[in-house]
Formats: sequence, structure tokens, C-alpha cells
Amino acid sequence: MSVTDEIKDRIDIVDLVSESVEMRRAGRNFTGFCPFHHNVNTPSFVVFPDTQTWKCFGECDEGGDVFSFVMKKEGWDFAEALRNLADRAGIELKPLTPQALEEQEEGERLRSLLEEAVIFYRHNLINTEAGKLAQAYLDRRGINGETAEAFGLGFAPKTWEAALQHFQSKGYTNTEIRDAGLVTEKEDGGMYDRFRHRLMIPIRNQNGKMAGFGARVLDPDDVPKYLNSPQTQTFDKSRLLFGLDTARKNIRELDQAVIVEGYMGVVGPYQHGYRNIVAQMGTALTEYQLRILKKFTGKFILALDSDAAGQKATLRGLEIARETLDRTQEIGFDARGLLQHEGRLKADIRVLTLPPGMDPDDVTHQDPDLWQQLLNDAKPVVAHVMTALAQNQDLDDPKVKSDIASQVLPLIDDLPNPIERDTYIQRLSRMLEINENTLINFRPERKRRRSAARQRQEVAPIKDSPVRKAVRREGEAYEKHCVGILLREPELIYKVDRALSKDGLDRFGEKDFQNTDFQILVKYIRDALTQADEEPRDYIIKQLPEDFIEIVDELLELTEDLDPKSNKVLEDLMRAFLNLRKWQIIKQNDHYRYLQENNHENGDYKAAEFQKNISHNLQEKHKIDIAMQRYTSRTAVFDS
Repeated sequence: MSVTDEIKDRIDIVDLVSESVEMRRAGRNFTGFCPFHHNVNTPSFVVFPDTQTWKCFGECDEGGDVFSFVMKKEGWDFAEALRNLADRAGIELKPLTPQALEEQEEGERLRSLLEEAVIFYRHNLINTEAGKLAQAYLDRRGINGETAEAFGLGFAPKTWEAALQHFQSKGYTNTEIRDAGLVTEKEDGGMYDRFRHRLMIPIRNQNGKMAGFGARVLDPDDVPKYLNSPQTQTFDKSRLLFGLDTARKNIRELDQAVIVEGYMGVVGPYQHGYRNIVAQMGTALTEYQLRILKKFTGKFILALDSDAAGQKATLRGLEIARETLDRTQEIGFDARGLLQHEGRLKADIRVLTLPPGMDPDDVTHQDPDLWQQLLNDAKPVVAHVMTALAQNQDLDDPKVKSDIASQVLPLIDDLPNPIERDTYIQRLSRMLEINENTLINFRPERKRRRSAARQRQEVAPIKDSPVRKAVRREGEAYEKHCVGILLREPELIYKVDRALSKDGLDRFGEKDFQNTDFQILVKYIRDALTQADEEPRDYIIKQLPEDFIEIVDELLELTEDLDPKSNKVLEDLMRAFLNLRKWQIIKQNDHYRYLQENNHENGDYKAAEFQKNISHNLQEKHKIDIAMQRYTSRTAVFDS
């Protein structure tokens, strides 16, 4: 994906334009008064969310995408627009080296090869004797020819080299065929077809460009049941949603996206007119995927089978990206993770429970009206969990009541809306027949493993004076605030480093923190930014040890009111970070002055050395004071 495409993926043109133009919905589109010419009578300016473009039908008679909009609005050339939009999207711009240009061309070459593969597999489904087996499977699933053509369904023959030889005949090299994920390389350097005797399902990105394939077995004895393309330059299953290219317009029109498990959960309902459905592909739902969907709607329905919706519902925080479908073969349902995504994205996430033993394809094939009823009955996450936990339980048993309350109350606490919290407390009170005040006062103790160092500190605590405690708390508050913001927006580290460099200050690092836990978290954040396989936040979540979950929960809660898209977030982070360094300088200088006095009393004269350190720190403090002026007009927090 090119940098410009990635920027367009991350920035919704409706959000961008709405910052300077008052927009009103008009069907699928948005209208307003053109910001580029004077007009207060006719709203001639239109934004088209489906194509992420804009157009003035008045005096300007111009249009374009996010780049052309900011170029015209700000008077920037393309290079300036690219820099600013990349900064807004949290993307680090790198010079287009000959190697990068070559990789970009290779990506386009691979997509052309994948399009050729779609034709090859379609031919084998429609025009070969062996393809009749796959056609028979589609017939049993009730998938007609029109739907199969709409999704480009095909058939991989039961051979070892048919696909390889075909693509070679089209002029593609073995390396290209391998890099596209269509063959597997043997230890001796030879190659064989990756997909054999399977129904082939093309997977495209949201813009309709080929990314890879999903393949379902036709022989029930074959394994695995579903086989995806491997991780390639074009295929990253954590960043793709199957069916989004065909569903995006309907999602926008219906203002609702349904997320299911499995390809047929999209294909089957599509045939019956339900075309706002997308599917995950072997990973738990990531926030990156939800952010893509958020460009089209803020209302999500997660379809779970009856088993996953019951006692298998996990209520641990920050693990929506940990439980993978590769292991469970079901949508990973992490209630607390969903609620945190819901709050950050300002979205409405609901849960649909499928009838036992049925998937969306079965429901829409047997009774399309039942599917609509299930959508209408979808429940908010907390309500779903309450119902699921209470199912088949003896609610007269005090231990059962305590267990249910212990799992539901943390979810209620995660809700940002006080009215929702109060409503669910009342509902839980009625369900368990427990007084509301008892529930409000009952909070299950959160436990996490403590490090040996922390345990030693608890065994022999240091007795602090009230003043020392207050100073330490102030420093800890700055540390918490900085790490909390960076956990939400890891890419801000790049901006912090650039800002510090301009003022002649050292770059951001673990050494800036006294708390060992925060030092470790900052290292994870740095590591997340140096890898390219996953979204930084998803990487951090996967890599974190279990005993850090509560710390991260607390830090995210402290920064939950910040809007990641606002430019004020960087200012807020810089103020906190500069104050943190200032706090450390003052603490160090107090220590050096103490050593000066102590050594002088003992006849050990090292005043020059200590004074040199103090002077260096004062120079750093002066730089910080100058830098601080750009981020606040208020009086600096610390005085020398």
C-alpha cells in the first residue's frame, strides 16, 4: 500500500472537512456551503463518503480527495499536504528510495498476479470436470451462480503444480508466485501449489484491490478446514475484513455493520439481500479493523454462535487481540476489550446470538426474516453478558450471585456514560435481587502479580516526609499521564522526538521514568513502532505480560477523555513530558546540593564536580522553559 493510500485509509474525509465546514447529511452524502467561495444561499459543496471525495457544484466547480481539499484550503503544495496529513494520520514519511519504489512496483505486480489467479480458479470451477465437486458444494449451501460470480468464487484443482505451471506460462517468476502466497517452497528449493482441492474465495481490500485468498476444504477429511494466504506484502489478515469492498456502500446506507465469522457468513446473507456484513479472517477483532469500519458507520453488531455467547465469554481487559480464531475457531468475545473500543471510537457495539448450531448463512437461507429479527434483538455488550451469565444458573445461590456480580460490575465501571452505568446497576440489582447500594459498594478486588522488587519495597517501606510524598506523587502523575497518552497513540513518540530535537533536548526514552513498570511499557511502545507486522497498539497488547494488564487499564482510564485526533493531545503530552523532565532536574539538583553540604561538613571537597552537574542541569532547565512557552501560556509549574 502506498503512503497516500494509507493516509486515505486512516483519514475520513467527512471528519476532515467537518472541522471547517458545517455539514448536513443528505442521503448517503453530506452537503454544506463551499469554503472556497462566498455563498450563503445554496449549499453547493458535497462530500461523498463512499468514494472519499468532495465536489463544489457552484462557482468553484472543483473537486478531489483529502489531499486536494487541504491543498486548496491551506494553500499548500502536494509535499506540504502530504507532510501534514501524514502527521495527522500518525504515519512516518520516509524518502521514496529506489528500493521503496521497487517494492511499490512489486506490490502492483503481485496484485496483477492475484487477479490472474482469480481468473484461473474461476475457470477451474466453471469449465472443468473436477470443478463440479466445488459446484455441488455451493449448490448444497444454496449459493447461486450470480452470487458466486459477485465474489469471484473458484476452485483449486487437486494437483501439485497446475497453478504454478499456469502462472509461469503467463510470464511470472517463481519468486513472484511465491511472494503472492500461491505456492509453498520446499526445503530443496522446489515449489508446489499452496491451494489444492479447495473452494477458492478471493479476498480484497476495502478499495476492491486483490490481497489474497481464503480456501475451504471440499474433502471433510482434509485439514485445516480453512486455509488463508500467508502473510505477504498485500495480505495482512489483521488489517483486512472480508466483504468490505462489496458491503461498504450498504453499511453506509443502513448505518450499521454486522461482523461475522467465516466467509460464508458474508456470501450467504448477501444472496438474500443482507449486504452490510463483513467477516474476520482468523484473528480476533482489532481496533484497526473497527477504525476502518468507523469511516462508514458507528454502529456495529457482533454475531456470535450460541456457545461463544455463553460461558466462553471472557471478561478480561485489553485482550481483544489476544484470543485468536486460529485456536478457538470462533469469534473471540472480550467484553471489556469491546467496551474500551466502543468508548474510544464513540461507537455503539451490540451482540447478536445465533440459534444453536446455525451460522448466518443457515439463518438467511432457511428464514431471511429471522435474520432481521436477530439483528433487531441484538443487545449492548453489558446486557448480553448479563443474560449469558445468568442462563441456566441458580440465581438463588449466593455464590452464583457473587460470581455474576464480580464479572458484570467491572464492565459497568468501564462505561463512560453515567446514565448507562446507573441503568445497568438497576438492571443487575433486579436480576440478582440484591440491593443497589450493596452492588455499588461491592467491587471485586483486582489482583495482579507483583514484581520481586515491588514486594521488597512493601516489606521495607521508606518513611517519607509529607513534602517528599507530595513531590513524588507529582512526578508519578506526570509519568502516568505521558505513558497513558502514548499507549493510546504510540506514533506520537515520533512527534515528541522531533519537537525535543528542535530545542536541543535529548530524545524521549525509558531513562526519563523512575517507575520500572513505566520504563518497561515505554520499551514495548518503542518496539511496537520498529516492527511492521501489526498495528503498534495491537502489538503492545499481544506482547504485554499478564501482570501489566491492570497497570495499562489504569493508564488508559486516566487518559480516556483525550481525543486522539485533536492537535491538543500533542501539546498536552509535551507539557506533561517537559514538566516531568523539569521535576527530575529539580530533584537531581536538590540531591547534588545535599551532597555538597554533606561533603563540605566532612572535609571532602568536591564542590566543583557537583556544581558542574548543577550548572548542566540548569542549562537543560532553561531549554525546557523556552520549549514550554510554545505549549502553554501559563506560568511554568516549577521555579528554580
